[in-house]
Amino acid sequence: MSSSIKLKKALEERLSSPEREIVYDRDEETLRITDNKTGKGVSLSLGGLSARWAKEKDELLEELVYYVEEGLNAIHQKADDNVLSRIFPVIRSASFPHETPEGEALFYQEHTAETRIYYALDLGKTYKLLTNDKMKELKVVESQVLDAARFNVKRLSTDYKQDQVAENTFYFLNHNDGYDASRVLNINFLEEMKNKITGEMAVAVPHQDVLIIADIKNKQGYDILAQMAMQFFMNGRVPVTALPFIYENRELEPVFILAKNKPIEDETNE
Repeated sequence: MSSSIKLKKALEERLSSPEREIVYDRDEETLRITDNKTGKGVSLSLGGLSARWAKEKDELLEELVYYVEEGLNAIHQKADDNVLSRIFPVIRSASFPHETPEGEALFYQEHTAETRIYYALDLGKTYKLLTNDKMKELKVVESQVLDAARFNVKRLSTDYKQDQVAENTFYFLNHNDGYDASRVLNINFLEEMKNKITGEMAVAVPHQDVLIIADIKNKQGYDILAQMAMQFFMNGRVPVTALPFIYENRELEPVFILAKNKPIEDETNE
């Protein structure tokens, strides 16, 4: 029995309920959990989680169950008068769907060749991506959403941890609030980092819950960043892109780095 099938069975046992319908797509290796009252639900892509399931099992199962439960609870929540203070941008890959599984058009903006900006209503422990229909329900228009998102992302903490490898400095933002990658849209913060960087500034958003900023001093720095970005991309629950960006003139430019096929520790010993 494959790892994805084992994970599917474990999830079905934990999430089964008379109020829900659970459907597994064998070809796509996706599990769809739908609320019978609303017809809306949450989809999980199990194929990419097989490696984590083999290592983490109970920890991964708890994480996924929590994600689904919060997502289904969010469906029943209503927005209040302070809706604009709870709208945030979220970074997704350029291949992310344009609509929900129910066929509702998601509201988004183009960002880079690798990324796209979607918008979410924060519900406390989770968030819900805004659709055009949801915006009408909340009585907010496009300009209000864009302005609110730009303002609110600046309110997020920009505390970071840092590490130095082969004379290159790497800064990591990992608050696990769902908006770590979104912080790349805080241009004021990027400019502050730019002022302290003495080499070339590179940025990576490999998945939703991490933002990496790099002070690149030598060729090894690019190799190390490429390896880091790929590793995070492969392990993230919501992958975005394994390609780093060069940050210059307040803009992000995707860059393909042909990293050497060596572990980072070997690189630093050259």
